[in-house]
Amino acid sequence: MTVVKPHSTSSVENREPILAVLQPLFANVGRVLEIGSGTGQHAIFFAAALPHLIWQTSELEDNLAGIQLWLDEAALPNTPPPLQLDVSHIWPDALFDAAFTANTAHIMSIVDVAMMFCGIGAVLNPGGLFVQYGPFNEGGQFTSASNQAFDASLRERDPRMGLRDVDELQVIAARHDLTLLAKHQMPVNNQILVWQRA
Repeated sequence: MTVVKPHSTSSVENREPILAVLQPLFANVGRVLEIGSGTGQHAIFFAAALPHLIWQTSELEDNLAGIQLWLDEAALPNTPPPLQLDVSHIWPDALFDAAFTANTAHIMSIVDVAMMFCGIGAVLNPGGLFVQYGPFNEGGQFTSASNQAFDASLRERDPRMGLRDVDELQVIAARHDLTLLAKHQMPVNNQILVWQRA
């Protein structure tokens, strides 16, 4: 079966603002696990800009071949083959200095979001950072009308999806020794949440 190289317009649009936040955070990081690498476009952009670290992609099994096409084309020395990762039951048997995910929490059920934090708590080295990008609610409220409309469209697609509230995430994260270290406002009503493992 021929695999068509996937493409995400939003990955191209948000990669530079995300990189600006990642560069100081990951300045002394050795290995990063990206959870839900999607097309793989973020991986090759960030790995090229941060050549001192190993950027490990991961995804559900069906998406691995598409990511590999991007990795093969870029031919970077710091992007190993993608790993299969399903937050509910498949995690790599390895430790990482940091983890990154973009636009995943709102397309998961809240149960799977909790499983993601559980898994991250297990694979992060002590003091390791988890950087989470996407749209989030604050204090039980939407931060914009566009985010409210986006949430409605997600829930129409699947009632288990939806924007997650930062307060709710903090409760979940605390169960797995993860503390919210910083929040960064990003373009188009997105945020970056920076968590640290105790």
